[in-house]
Amino acid sequence: MKNVIMCNPTLMVPPPATVAGKMDAGMKSRQQAMWASGDFAVIGTTLQIVGEELCEAMDLRSGLKVLDVAAGNGNAALAAARRWCDVTASDYVPALLDRARERALAERLPLKIEIADAEALPFPNESFDAVTSTFGAMFTPEHEKPAKEMLRVCREGGKIGLANWTPDGFIGELFKTVGKYLPPPAGMKSPALWGTRMHIQELFGVAPSKAEVKNFMFRYRSDDHWLGTFKTFYGPVLKAFESLDAEKSRALTDDIKTLIKWFNQAHDGTMVVPAAYLQVVIEKPEFSKEM
Repeated sequence: MKNVIMCNPTLMVPPPATVAGKMDAGMKSRQQAMWASGDFAVIGTTLQIVGEELCEAMDLRSGLKVLDVAAGNGNAALAAARRWCDVTASDYVPALLDRARERALAERLPLKIEIADAEALPFPNESFDAVTSTFGAMFTPEHEKPAKEMLRVCREGGKIGLANWTPDGFIGELFKTVGKYLPPPAGMKSPALWGTRMHIQELFGVAPSKAEVKNFMFRYRSDDHWLGTFKTFYGPVLKAFESLDAEKSRALTDDIKTLIKWFNQAHDGTMVVPAAYLQVVIEKPEFSKEM
């Protein structure tokens, strides 16, 4: 079967009306540019196991219509496609979806592609049996919007599966470390809140049917290898270092290396760091229209 590519150019840059609260169009554009910088696919490919485990936790069956929100280079989307689901990968960074398409073509997997903002999904109500997002929707400016959108496009009785970094895990602590040098915009909630069961329940209005803290293991040649990779390819870290002068850049490097040393389980010079994330499965209630 051939890949089906469905790209709507009008959705490449969300209009100001889709930006919520205090987050103006300029902020959304800057965030979009950040994720387009570097090449997140280099990082994302190493995270593939998270998408596989999420699809297993959701018990995805063949033939289900699945939407992967803020799909990046397609980890969860490709995992669902391997289970013979009818999958659409969506993201607001076209370059990331290009990587998902390349991977699908290489693996002979059918995959639809849709450029879309997680805060304003261009799909009809209840048009998917399952919705996924791995380390994606958690980075949206206003948390309530993507949660509302995922609920809207998921059918009643369907499932929403998420993987989100926790506040006190390695990546959560990395956010805090970078935030000391480059504070987030005023009014912007921490993305790591998505890694707490309480916040998920508040956002989706229902307790998850499954919620488990798991570890993804960052396995790199050394702390220098990890840091060099993230400074080159991971937008948030790349942009943070670009904004700092030489002195502050050295200080941030030292702080990150200290953080890695604190978490590192390897004693042979390599890096084996567990990064905690919350794996969540939410079942949309059958009576949701009456809620």
